[in-house]
Amino acid sequence: MIGPIKLSAGEGRGFWEVPVLAEYPHLLALDKPAGLLVSPDRYDRERPNLMRLLQDGIAAGKPWATGRGITYLANAHRLDFETSGVLLLAKDRPSLVRLAEMFGNATPSKTYIALVSGSPPPTLEIDLKLRPDREDPSRMRWAKDGKPALTRFVVLEDFGGMALVECRPETGRTHQIRVHLMAAGYPILGDPIYGGGRRLFLSQLKRDYRPKAGEEERPLTPRLALHAWKLRLPHPATGEPLAVEAPWPKDIEVALKHLRRHGFQR
Repeated sequence: MIGPIKLSAGEGRGFWEVPVLAEYPHLLALDKPAGLLVSPDRYDRERPNLMRLLQDGIAAGKPWATGRGITYLANAHRLDFETSGVLLLAKDRPSLVRLAEMFGNATPSKTYIALVSGSPPPTLEIDLKLRPDREDPSRMRWAKDGKPALTRFVVLEDFGGMALVECRPETGRTHQIRVHLMAAGYPILGDPIYGGGRRLFLSQLKRDYRPKAGEEERPLTPRLALHAWKLRLPHPATGEPLAVEAPWPKDIEVALKHLRRHGFQR
């Protein structure tokens, strides 16, 4: 097994080590880091994105590509810029077409985890139609004229004012989990669009905690606290059941360690 895929957007523009979660005939599963777009930004085509960096690496004959015999990679689904976790890529065009069909009809089973504000009930089902906001198409909103969207939630741990939630989207609408949790009154921590960007600080958990003199306290949740944990689907060529998991990221694990130790106090 060859190690992680190392990607650079050039001096001062970012460097990423992208872990490989699994390799199959026709498919490659990566653990997308938070803070990296999957596809080009519609407004800034020069902004670094994973697919362009991968394609540039293939064209340049980088060792991660030649060592795996990869000459083609394409994505049939996406993760938000600040969302980490499982991203499945096709190694050839026929597999991409089949994957696109599967994601289009919600065949894959997707499981996310999120840290949310509030204390949701143990289980929650949200069925709200979604469509782009007409005044700001980059945002989604629930509306009677939207497309059907259903998400099921299970509380894994409740810290009294914050909770760790398992999220299972049954449809694949843009920002679906984020909008549904906001609509239910439990926005994801660090969500600047649908949650006000609320973050978790250690001083909220340890009453005697003070940052060092002259230093600003850093949040335990520095970004959107959403992670694509598991993906299950039949292999597009063989029908064999596949299951891929991405380890929980360090920032979420650190926040959970402190929440478990201290609880949420205010």
